[in-house]
Amino acid sequence: MGNPAQLDELAIKTIRGLSMDAVQAANSGHPGTPMALAPLGWALFSELRKHDPANPDWPDRDRFVLSCGHASMLQYALLHLSGYEVSLDDIRQFRQWGSLTPGHPESHVTPGVETTTGPLGQGVGNGVGMAMAERHLAARFNKPGHVLFDHRTWVIASDGDLMEGVASEAASLAGHLELGKLTVFWDDNEITIDGRTDLSFSEDVLARFASYGWHTQSVADGNDLAALIGASNAAVADARPSFIRVRTIIGDPSPNKRDTSGAHGAPLGEDEIIATKQIMEWPTEPLFFVPDELAAAAEAIRDRGAKSHEAWQARLAEYRAEFPEAANELEGALAGELPADWDADLPVFDADPKGTATRRAGGAVPIALASKMGGLVGGSADLAGSNNSHMKGLSSFLAQADGIPRNVDWGIREHGMGAAMNGMALHGGVIPFGATFLIFSDYMRPSIRLAALMKLHTRYIYTHDSIGLGEDGPTHQPVEQLAALRAIPELAVFRPADANEVRECWKAALRWDGPAALALTRQNVPVLDRSTVASAEKAARGAYTLREAGGGGPDVILVATGSEVEIALAAADVLEQEGAAVRVVSMPCWELFEQQDEGYQQEVLPRGVAAKVVIEAGIRQGWDRWVGNDAAFVTIEQFGASAPYKQLYEKYGLTVERVVAEAQRLLS
Repeated sequence: MGNPAQLDELAIKTIRGLSMDAVQAANSGHPGTPMALAPLGWALFSELRKHDPANPDWPDRDRFVLSCGHASMLQYALLHLSGYEVSLDDIRQFRQWGSLTPGHPESHVTPGVETTTGPLGQGVGNGVGMAMAERHLAARFNKPGHVLFDHRTWVIASDGDLMEGVASEAASLAGHLELGKLTVFWDDNEITIDGRTDLSFSEDVLARFASYGWHTQSVADGNDLAALIGASNAAVADARPSFIRVRTIIGDPSPNKRDTSGAHGAPLGEDEIIATKQIMEWPTEPLFFVPDELAAAAEAIRDRGAKSHEAWQARLAEYRAEFPEAANELEGALAGELPADWDADLPVFDADPKGTATRRAGGAVPIALASKMGGLVGGSADLAGSNNSHMKGLSSFLAQADGIPRNVDWGIREHGMGAAMNGMALHGGVIPFGATFLIFSDYMRPSIRLAALMKLHTRYIYTHDSIGLGEDGPTHQPVEQLAALRAIPELAVFRPADANEVRECWKAALRWDGPAALALTRQNVPVLDRSTVASAEKAARGAYTLREAGGGGPDVILVATGSEVEIALAAADVLEQEGAAVRVVSMPCWELFEQQDEGYQQEVLPRGVAAKVVIEAGIRQGWDRWVGNDAAFVTIEQFGASAPYKQLYEKYGLTVERVVAEAQRLLS
């Protein structure tokens, strides 16, 4: 059976059969959407996408994002049928411990999966970021006659994806930036878990995307391969991002559950599967049936992908011969390597008791880094002047801008920013950053969590990090945000004490294998005289003894982060005048300190010294692990208020006097 139309029909039926069987075997999952999307998925993998199943990480491949990650069996079936390293045995192990086929796609688990999806809307944002990264790399490395980057990003999104705000934020930005190499298919099946979408959803989605500046189309029947391919080709020909509505019937062709929420999030049941396969004229035994004839289709996909990849490799060889320095830079960028001497010549700040806000230092350092790190891209969520995050003299991502796009004006879209940053990092070749106030990390937390899950090299600049921002009041004053971010596995959270610690924290953040966040002050803090305290370079170990009086070991240890280190040092002066031996520990990053060996940890925070005082302008949560329950905690356990910041510190007890009193209580 070599007829292309017959092979397409076989493949579509196979995807539907595998989806039903895998979900039934797992007694868990979502069969209906993979069944409905089988024609679109097959069109993408068999014809529309530029990809090489033998080399899933080929840099110039088209990216594919299944934003509705609950439909994961669609992706696993497509990977298997097009020759990726996802076997039929892997599909039989759907949703089982240690398998390559988890319940939702995970980029770090399954070959050929570009991003981890499942939380709805995130994949749309990822796709926007991937298209942005392609624009950057094309502008940075393509030369006349030498095109290395010219690929598209294809996204399948569900009704639920488009209800989530993160998708709207990202889509609005994509339209503004005119990301013409991005196509989003909307699986319009009008079904959610609770029933039909008209329970909660009645907007004109095509009009919404048209208003964003997208090219919009509609395919009336999701089973019409020719219409799907025609609409996709029209999308490729348009300079705008494209949005294609695809009307599908969930669970098609199940006789009793098609077009119902019963096909959404539960197995169809053995009887219904048999009835469905009979309608499909498909064998009911064996389960997980894949016709031998589809081997030819897989071979054709692999051959086409290999030829495209080989042609790109030939272009790369020619490029390397003519532009060896650029080729070396490209190789390092794609490998995620930091350039040679990237951390040389970074700002060194002179001691200054009046000091500067760490946000100012936090802006000066990336500007210096940008001159050596061509892949450092990013910007602020409409707070560039406050975050000091604009890289002066560099081009923007606007379609009409000249030069290599580096600066992103994210707009007031924190969640969209986070999701797009993930897409940029997943794409590779860039190191994305995004800046906003620390309080608004809450708006992007789901994206941060996914970045941590995937260990992406995303960097977050969070300024106005405490009640120290003052008059804006409790709506803008982060209290629990530091603890909340520290609770995310794999995320490194840095809160530097002064400008020189900022430099060292930036360096450590860029070396961290995963996402990292810097929490920086609005108010000035002294630039410490490093001739009288330990070198700021020790911040790279997460915590260090900043200053110690007395040679016999400390009587009391004051542990602080960020702007409260100044308070700890002043309290130490008072306590030392009273005869106490005081150690002041600056602890800018718990996660780095956790990586240190037991010996170093005990050297800095010895268990034998019971008298410890923690000073931080945030909630106490989490500190017990480092200092024990018997320590004293000069923290904030309530929301802030609107007032000048010095008055707030006094009213909330973040004072030298309180620290001294707590230390004296412990010493007594």
